[in-house]
Amino acid sequence: MRALIHHRFGPAEDVLSVEERPLPEPGPGQVRLRILLSPIHNHDIWTIRGTYGFVPDLPAASGTEAVGIVDALGEGVDSLAVGQRVATGGTFGVWAEYVVANAAGLIPVPEALPDESAAQLISMPFSAISLLEFLEVSEGDWIVQNAANGAVGRMLAQLAAARGVHVLGLVRRSAGVDELRAQGIENVVATDQDDWREQAAALTAGAAIRAGVDSVGGESSGHVLSLLAENGTLVAFGAMDSPIMQIASGDVIFKQATVKGFWGSKVSQTMDAATRGALFGELIQRVGDGTLTLPVAGVFDAADVADAVRSGDTPGRVGKVLLRF
Repeated sequence: MRALIHHRFGPAEDVLSVEERPLPEPGPGQVRLRILLSPIHNHDIWTIRGTYGFVPDLPAASGTEAVGIVDALGEGVDSLAVGQRVATGGTFGVWAEYVVANAAGLIPVPEALPDESAAQLISMPFSAISLLEFLEVSEGDWIVQNAANGAVGRMLAQLAAARGVHVLGLVRRSAGVDELRAQGIENVVATDQDDWREQAAALTAGAAIRAGVDSVGGESSGHVLSLLAENGTLVAFGAMDSPIMQIASGDVIFKQATVKGFWGSKVSQTMDAATRGALFGELIQRVGDGTLTLPVAGVFDAADVADAVRSGDTPGRVGKVLLRF
């Protein structure tokens, strides 16, 4: 079978190549999947660079999320059937024609859901809906997030709106406001405007903002914290701009603010089965009714992975880049 492999850490477009690998056989409790489509995520790129929390042994496989067809069943698997379409978001090495995965972690995909949506159903959307749960907000509450025009930011806004939670979005450039408005997402301000704080206050009509999500780091962390109400919670979700959060001690002290981190894989590991099932059910419903959109920026053959990675770096890109196997 074909698989994308790297023998050293570095930029994915430089170190990944298609190699022939033995067809894997499923063990007890496992199934073999024939991979259809797989998205390129930031954490995949960071893993290939050797800079992520998980560092694989070399030579290493790649990719973590995909939609595929069950091709073979291991001993004791009776919950899935050969030919069934499933999604996986926690199987390392899915950038290959075939991969072995634990049956218990696979999500059956409804027939009405297209491959392009199913391929990206778990990692980013499930992170977004898990983050929304993590914030512990209710209908009518306000939250604020930076990187509002990023993939998770856009999904969080859509999922929150479906629950009746109001989201104030921060973006770094004015064009981002128009981009989100075109996707039906309102209540967004650009921090490159001198009066962005006044705009934010007008949009929220002075309502208390209970929680904030920081995906950027640097001074943007402080921007989010400064907008929170007393006893608000600032959640560190990412660090696109800087690994250092620049926050004012006065805001932490006088707002009695809580600052904590969110790592999706850890939250998922401790989530009970009932909650997980309910959240996946909600995701599938939201994608099915169009409330949650999962756009695709392009689909590339695995042999063209370098072009795919470069396409993913295109400024202003909307949607995921997918690999076809």
